[in-house]
Amino acid sequence: MKKRTIRRSVLGGVVAGIISMWSGQAIAAAGCYSSDFIGPKMITDVCWNCVLPIRIAGVPMGGDGYYPEDAAKNPLCICKDGAGLPHPGVTTSMWEPARLVEFQRVPGCSSILNGVRFPFNRTFQGSHGNAEHGGGDKTFMHYHYFAFPLLAILNLFVKQSCNPDGYLDMDMMYMSEIDPTWNNDDMAFFANPEAAAVANPIATTACAADAIASTTGRPIKEMFWCAGSWGTLYPLSGNKVGNWSIVNDTSLLTARVLAALHRRGLAWKTSGKKAMCEGKIHPTLPKQQYKFTSVYPRPETKSAHVMGESTMKWGLARKVPAVGEDLVYMIWRWNDCCNY
Repeated sequence: MKKRTIRRSVLGGVVAGIISMWSGQAIAAAGCYSSDFIGPKMITDVCWNCVLPIRIAGVPMGGDGYYPEDAAKNPLCICKDGAGLPHPGVTTSMWEPARLVEFQRVPGCSSILNGVRFPFNRTFQGSHGNAEHGGGDKTFMHYHYFAFPLLAILNLFVKQSCNPDGYLDMDMMYMSEIDPTWNNDDMAFFANPEAAAVANPIATTACAADAIASTTGRPIKEMFWCAGSWGTLYPLSGNKVGNWSIVNDTSLLTARVLAALHRRGLAWKTSGKKAMCEGKIHPTLPKQQYKFTSVYPRPETKSAHVMGESTMKWGLARKVPAVGEDLVYMIWRWNDCCNY
Protein backbone atom coordinates (compact mmCIF):
# COMPACT_ATOMS: atom_id res chain seq x y z
CA MET A 1 0.00 0.00 0.00
CA LYS A 2 1.29 3.40 -0.92
CA LYS A 3 2.14 5.73 1.91
CA ARG A 4 -0.79 7.97 2.70
CA THR A 5 -0.29 11.68 3.19
CA ILE A 6 -2.63 14.39 4.39
CA ARG A 7 -3.88 16.34 1.39
CA ARG A 8 -5.05 19.92 1.68
CA SER A 9 -6.37 21.81 -1.31
CA VAL A 10 -4.64 25.00 -2.37
CA LEU A 11 -8.07 26.58 -2.72
CA GLY A 12 -8.86 25.60 0.86
CA GLY A 13 -5.75 27.41 2.06
CA VAL A 14 -6.73 30.54 0.15
CA VAL A 15 -10.22 30.40 1.62
CA ALA A 16 -8.85 29.94 5.13
CA GLY A 17 -6.67 33.01 4.62
CA ILE A 18 -9.62 35.09 3.45
CA ILE A 19 -11.72 33.97 6.41
CA SER A 20 -8.89 34.83 8.78
CA MET A 21 -8.49 38.24 7.17
CA TRP A 22 -12.21 38.88 7.44
CA SER A 23 -12.58 37.64 11.00
CA GLY A 24 -15.57 39.46 12.43
CA GLN A 25 -16.03 41.37 9.15
CA ALA A 26 -18.15 39.00 7.02
CA ILE A 27 -19.77 40.90 4.18
CA ALA A 28 -23.53 40.88 4.47
CA ALA A 29 -25.52 40.52 1.27
CA ALA A 30 -29.19 40.33 0.43
CA GLY A 31 -30.12 36.68 0.03
CA CYS A 32 -27.00 35.38 1.83
CA TYR A 33 -28.07 33.46 4.92
CA SER A 34 -26.19 31.53 7.58
CA SER A 35 -26.94 27.86 8.22
CA ASP A 36 -25.32 28.11 11.69
CA PHE A 37 -23.84 24.69 10.89
CA ILE A 38 -20.42 25.42 12.40
CA GLY A 39 -21.31 24.71 16.00
CA PRO A 40 -23.67 22.30 17.77
CA LYS A 41 -25.48 21.47 14.52
CA MET A 42 -22.39 19.57 13.37
CA ILE A 43 -23.58 16.96 15.88
CA THR A 44 -27.34 17.45 16.19
CA ASP A 45 -28.12 17.73 12.45
CA VAL A 46 -26.25 14.58 11.42
CA CYS A 47 -28.01 11.29 10.70
CA TRP A 48 -25.89 9.06 12.90
CA ASN A 49 -27.96 6.00 12.00
CA CYS A 50 -26.82 6.50 8.42
CA VAL A 51 -23.35 5.17 9.30
CA LEU A 52 -24.95 1.71 9.33
CA PRO A 53 -24.65 -0.94 8.12
CA ILE A 54 -21.05 -1.58 9.17
CA ARG A 55 -19.50 -4.71 7.70
CA ILE A 56 -16.60 -6.39 9.50
CA ALA A 57 -15.02 -9.40 7.79
CA GLY A 58 -17.97 -9.38 5.39
CA VAL A 59 -20.57 -9.65 8.16
CA PRO A 60 -23.14 -6.79 8.21
CA MET A 61 -24.02 -5.18 11.52
CA GLY A 62 -27.17 -3.05 11.90
CA GLY A 63 -28.84 -0.69 9.46
CA ASP A 64 -31.12 -1.36 6.52
CA GLY A 65 -28.56 -3.51 4.72
CA TYR A 66 -28.09 -1.13 1.77
CA TYR A 67 -24.60 -0.97 0.29
CA PRO A 68 -23.15 -0.92 -3.26
CA GLU A 69 -23.43 -4.06 -5.37
CA ASP A 70 -19.67 -4.07 -5.93
CA ALA A 71 -18.81 -3.64 -2.23
CA ALA A 72 -15.98 -5.87 -1.01
CA LYS A 73 -17.24 -9.20 0.32
CA ASN A 74 -14.03 -11.04 1.20
CA PRO A 75 -13.44 -11.25 4.98
CA LEU A 76 -9.64 -10.93 4.82
CA CYS A 77 -7.34 -8.75 2.75
CA ILE A 78 -3.71 -7.82 2.11
CA CYS A 79 -2.24 -4.39 1.34
CA LYS A 80 1.34 -3.33 0.72
CA ASP A 81 3.03 -0.48 2.54
CA GLY A 82 5.35 2.12 1.06
CA ALA A 83 8.25 -0.34 1.15
CA GLY A 84 6.28 -2.97 -0.73
CA LEU A 85 5.81 -5.21 2.31
CA PRO A 86 2.43 -6.97 2.55
CA HIS A 87 0.20 -6.47 5.58
CA PRO A 88 -2.74 -8.83 6.18
CA GLY A 89 -5.89 -7.28 7.55
CA VAL A 90 -9.63 -7.59 8.08
CA THR A 91 -12.08 -6.10 5.60
CA THR A 92 -13.95 -3.22 7.26
CA SER A 93 -16.68 -1.33 5.41
CA MET A 94 -19.12 1.42 6.37
CA TRP A 95 -20.90 4.56 5.26
CA GLU A 96 -18.93 7.65 6.20
CA PRO A 97 -19.96 11.33 6.16
CA ALA A 98 -17.29 12.62 3.78
CA ARG A 99 -18.37 15.83 2.00
CA LEU A 100 -20.67 18.84 2.22
CA VAL A 101 -22.02 20.68 -0.80
CA GLU A 102 -23.96 23.93 -0.65
CA PHE A 103 -25.89 25.67 -3.42
CA GLN A 104 -26.13 29.45 -3.54
CA ARG A 105 -27.80 32.03 -5.75
CA VAL A 106 -25.54 34.82 -4.42
CA PRO A 107 -22.02 34.32 -5.84
CA GLY A 108 -19.48 33.84 -3.06
CA CYS A 109 -22.02 33.36 -0.28
CA SER A 110 -21.36 30.43 2.05
CA SER A 111 -24.15 29.27 4.35
CA ILE A 112 -21.88 26.54 5.71
CA LEU A 113 -19.35 29.14 6.84
CA ASN A 114 -22.14 30.93 8.69
CA GLY A 115 -22.89 33.58 6.09
CA VAL A 116 -19.39 34.63 5.01
CA ARG A 117 -19.39 36.08 1.50
CA PHE A 118 -16.28 35.95 -0.67
CA PRO A 119 -15.51 38.85 -3.04
CA PHE A 120 -17.32 37.79 -6.22
CA ASN A 121 -19.58 40.15 -8.09
CA ARG A 122 -23.08 39.27 -9.21
CA THR A 123 -22.30 38.80 -12.90
CA PHE A 124 -23.51 35.20 -12.70
CA GLN A 125 -26.29 35.66 -10.18
CA GLY A 126 -28.25 32.46 -9.59
CA SER A 127 -32.00 32.05 -9.62
CA HIS A 128 -34.85 29.66 -9.01
CA GLY A 129 -36.37 30.82 -12.27
CA ASN A 130 -39.84 30.30 -13.62
CA ALA A 131 -41.84 31.64 -16.51
CA GLU A 132 -42.81 34.82 -14.66
CA HIS A 133 -39.66 35.73 -12.76
CA GLY A 134 -35.88 35.52 -12.83
CA GLY A 135 -34.03 34.11 -15.82
CA GLY A 136 -36.99 32.32 -17.35
CA ASP A 137 -38.00 28.72 -16.78
CA LYS A 138 -34.64 27.50 -15.51
CA THR A 139 -32.56 27.20 -12.36
CA PHE A 140 -28.94 28.19 -11.90
CA MET A 141 -26.99 27.99 -8.65
CA HIS A 142 -23.34 28.14 -7.63
CA TYR A 143 -21.87 25.49 -5.39
CA HIS A 144 -19.10 25.09 -2.82
CA TYR A 145 -17.72 21.61 -2.17
CA PHE A 146 -16.18 20.87 1.23
CA ALA A 147 -14.18 17.98 2.62
CA PHE A 148 -16.00 17.01 5.80
CA PRO A 149 -14.53 13.78 7.26
CA LEU A 150 -16.67 13.99 10.38
CA LEU A 151 -15.59 10.63 11.80
CA ALA A 152 -11.93 11.61 11.47
CA ILE A 153 -12.61 15.03 12.99
CA LEU A 154 -14.22 13.35 16.01
CA ASN A 155 -11.60 10.58 16.04
CA LEU A 156 -14.29 7.91 15.72
CA PHE A 157 -13.96 4.49 14.07
CA VAL A 158 -11.54 5.49 11.32
CA LYS A 159 -7.84 4.65 11.34
CA GLN A 160 -5.54 6.65 9.08
CA SER A 161 -5.09 3.51 6.95
CA CYS A 162 -8.86 3.63 6.27
CA ASN A 163 -8.84 7.25 5.14
CA PRO A 164 -8.84 6.98 1.32
CA ASP A 165 -7.97 10.61 0.50
CA GLY A 166 -6.12 11.75 3.62
CA TYR A 167 -8.39 14.63 4.70
CA LEU A 168 -8.54 15.01 8.46
CA ASP A 169 -10.48 18.25 8.87
CA MET A 170 -13.00 20.47 7.13
CA ASP A 171 -11.62 22.13 4.01
CA MET A 172 -13.10 23.85 0.96
CA MET A 173 -12.16 21.81 -2.11
CA TYR A 174 -13.95 23.51 -5.00
CA MET A 175 -15.85 26.71 -5.86
CA SER A 176 -18.01 26.93 -8.96
CA GLU A 177 -17.46 30.70 -9.25
CA ILE A 178 -13.98 30.06 -10.67
CA ASP A 179 -15.11 27.22 -12.97
CA PRO A 180 -16.08 28.55 -16.44
CA THR A 181 -17.77 25.25 -17.37
CA TRP A 182 -20.35 25.58 -14.59
CA ASN A 183 -22.20 28.57 -16.03
CA ASN A 184 -21.74 27.72 -19.71
CA ASP A 185 -23.33 24.61 -21.21
CA ASP A 186 -21.18 24.76 -24.36
CA MET A 187 -17.93 24.77 -22.40
CA ALA A 188 -19.26 21.97 -20.21
CA PHE A 189 -19.93 19.92 -23.35
CA PHE A 190 -16.42 20.35 -24.73
CA ALA A 191 -14.97 19.45 -21.33
CA ASN A 192 -17.11 16.30 -21.25
CA PRO A 193 -17.62 15.21 -24.89
CA GLU A 194 -19.09 11.84 -23.87
CA ALA A 195 -22.33 13.79 -23.46
CA ALA A 196 -22.79 13.52 -27.24
CA ALA A 197 -23.28 9.75 -26.93
CA VAL A 198 -26.30 10.13 -24.65
CA ALA A 199 -27.80 13.34 -26.06
CA ASN A 200 -30.72 11.63 -27.79
CA PRO A 201 -34.35 10.73 -26.99
CA ILE A 202 -33.62 7.02 -26.58
CA ALA A 203 -31.00 7.56 -23.86
CA THR A 204 -33.22 10.10 -22.12
CA THR A 205 -36.24 7.78 -22.17
CA ALA A 206 -34.12 4.94 -20.77
CA CYS A 207 -33.61 6.99 -17.61
CA ALA A 208 -37.17 6.09 -16.61
CA ALA A 209 -35.87 2.65 -15.60
CA ASP A 210 -33.21 4.26 -13.44
CA ALA A 211 -35.85 6.51 -11.85
CA ILE A 212 -37.88 3.46 -10.80
CA ALA A 213 -34.81 1.59 -9.56
CA SER A 214 -33.52 4.59 -7.61
CA THR A 215 -36.85 5.20 -5.92
CA THR A 216 -36.83 1.58 -4.75
CA GLY A 217 -33.32 2.16 -3.34
CA ARG A 218 -30.98 0.72 -5.96
CA PRO A 219 -29.73 3.07 -8.74
CA ILE A 220 -28.64 1.33 -11.96
CA LYS A 221 -24.90 1.83 -11.93
CA GLU A 222 -24.45 1.15 -15.65
CA MET A 223 -26.66 4.12 -16.62
CA PHE A 224 -24.01 6.72 -15.89
CA TRP A 225 -25.87 9.51 -17.70
CA CYS A 226 -28.99 9.26 -15.51
CA ALA A 227 -29.72 10.59 -12.04
CA GLY A 228 -32.90 8.63 -11.45
CA SER A 229 -36.04 10.68 -10.89
CA TRP A 230 -33.96 13.85 -10.59
CA GLY A 231 -33.23 14.05 -14.34
CA THR A 232 -30.29 13.56 -16.69
CA LEU A 233 -26.73 14.34 -15.66
CA TYR A 234 -25.53 16.09 -18.81
CA PRO A 235 -24.54 18.81 -19.37
CA LEU A 236 -22.33 18.95 -16.27
CA SER A 237 -23.20 22.57 -15.59
CA GLY A 238 -25.28 24.50 -13.09
CA ASN A 239 -28.10 25.21 -15.54
CA LYS A 240 -31.30 23.24 -15.05
CA VAL A 241 -34.09 23.83 -17.56
CA GLY A 242 -37.58 23.44 -16.15
CA ASN A 243 -38.16 24.37 -12.51
CA TRP A 244 -39.49 21.15 -10.97
CA SER A 245 -38.78 22.04 -7.36
CA ILE A 246 -35.86 23.54 -5.47
CA VAL A 247 -35.20 20.23 -3.69
CA ASN A 248 -35.25 18.22 -6.92
CA ASP A 249 -33.11 20.75 -8.80
CA THR A 250 -30.43 21.00 -6.11
CA SER A 251 -30.38 17.19 -5.82
CA LEU A 252 -29.71 16.92 -9.56
CA LEU A 253 -26.98 19.54 -9.29
CA THR A 254 -25.41 17.51 -6.46
CA ALA A 255 -25.19 14.52 -8.79
CA ARG A 256 -23.67 16.73 -11.51
CA VAL A 257 -21.08 18.09 -9.07
CA LEU A 258 -19.95 14.57 -8.19
CA ALA A 259 -19.97 13.47 -11.83
CA ALA A 260 -17.83 16.44 -12.88
CA LEU A 261 -15.35 15.94 -10.05
CA HIS A 262 -15.01 12.23 -10.80
CA ARG A 263 -14.46 13.07 -14.45
CA ARG A 264 -11.57 15.38 -13.45
CA GLY A 265 -10.02 12.93 -10.99
CA LEU A 266 -10.94 15.10 -7.99
CA ALA A 267 -13.33 12.55 -6.47
CA TRP A 268 -12.32 8.93 -6.03
CA LYS A 269 -13.90 5.53 -5.91
CA THR A 270 -13.78 4.14 -2.38
CA SER A 271 -16.01 1.08 -2.76
CA GLY A 272 -15.07 -2.32 -4.12
CA LYS A 273 -12.23 -4.78 -3.73
CA LYS A 274 -9.78 -2.70 -5.79
CA ALA A 275 -10.26 0.35 -3.54
CA MET A 276 -9.54 -1.40 -0.26
CA CYS A 277 -5.92 -0.28 -0.02
CA GLU A 278 -6.34 3.23 -1.48
CA GLY A 279 -8.93 5.30 -3.31
CA LYS A 280 -9.04 4.86 -7.08
CA ILE A 281 -9.59 7.41 -9.83
CA HIS A 282 -12.89 6.57 -11.53
CA PRO A 283 -13.88 8.84 -14.45
CA THR A 284 -17.60 8.01 -14.36
CA LEU A 285 -19.96 8.53 -11.45
CA PRO A 286 -20.24 5.43 -9.17
CA LYS A 287 -23.85 6.14 -8.25
CA GLN A 288 -24.27 3.37 -5.69
CA GLN A 289 -21.22 4.55 -3.75
CA TYR A 290 -23.10 7.60 -2.49
CA LYS A 291 -26.11 8.49 -0.41
CA PHE A 292 -27.22 11.88 0.87
CA THR A 293 -28.89 13.74 3.71
CA SER A 294 -30.23 17.26 3.77
CA VAL A 295 -28.44 19.48 6.31
CA TYR A 296 -29.99 22.91 5.78
CA PRO A 297 -32.55 24.36 6.18
CA ARG A 298 -34.39 21.25 7.44
CA PRO A 299 -32.05 18.35 8.19
CA GLU A 300 -32.64 14.65 7.62
CA THR A 301 -31.60 13.04 10.90
CA LYS A 302 -33.38 9.67 10.73
CA SER A 303 -32.50 8.28 7.32
CA ALA A 304 -30.68 9.03 4.06
CA HIS A 305 -31.69 8.89 0.41
CA VAL A 306 -29.86 7.35 -2.53
CA MET A 307 -28.98 9.05 -5.80
CA GLY A 308 -32.07 9.65 -7.90
CA GLU A 309 -34.58 8.69 -5.21
CA SER A 310 -37.86 10.53 -5.69
CA THR A 311 -38.13 13.68 -3.58
CA MET A 312 -41.72 12.66 -2.84
CA LYS A 313 -40.25 10.11 -0.41
CA TRP A 314 -37.81 12.36 1.46
CA GLY A 315 -37.93 15.94 0.17
CA LEU A 316 -41.24 17.31 1.42
CA ALA A 317 -40.90 20.44 3.60
CA ARG A 318 -37.09 20.47 3.20
CA LYS A 319 -36.97 24.17 2.32
CA VAL A 320 -38.14 27.33 4.03
CA PRO A 321 -39.60 30.07 1.78
CA ALA A 322 -37.36 33.13 1.31
CA VAL A 323 -34.76 32.41 4.01
CA GLY A 324 -34.11 28.71 3.36
CA GLU A 325 -34.04 28.14 -0.39
CA ASP A 326 -30.28 27.63 -0.81
CA LEU A 327 -29.86 24.05 0.33
CA VAL A 328 -26.91 22.20 1.88
CA TYR A 329 -26.39 18.43 1.60
CA MET A 330 -24.12 15.98 3.35
CA ILE A 331 -22.56 13.42 1.02
CA TRP A 332 -22.04 9.94 2.45
CA ARG A 333 -19.80 7.45 0.68
CA TRP A 334 -19.26 3.74 1.13
CA ASN A 335 -15.71 3.03 2.24
CA ASP A 336 -14.23 -0.45 1.81
CA CYS A 337 -10.99 -0.70 3.76
CA CYS A 338 -8.34 -3.27 4.59
CA ASN A 339 -7.96 -2.67 8.31
CA TYR A 340 -4.58 -3.89 9.56
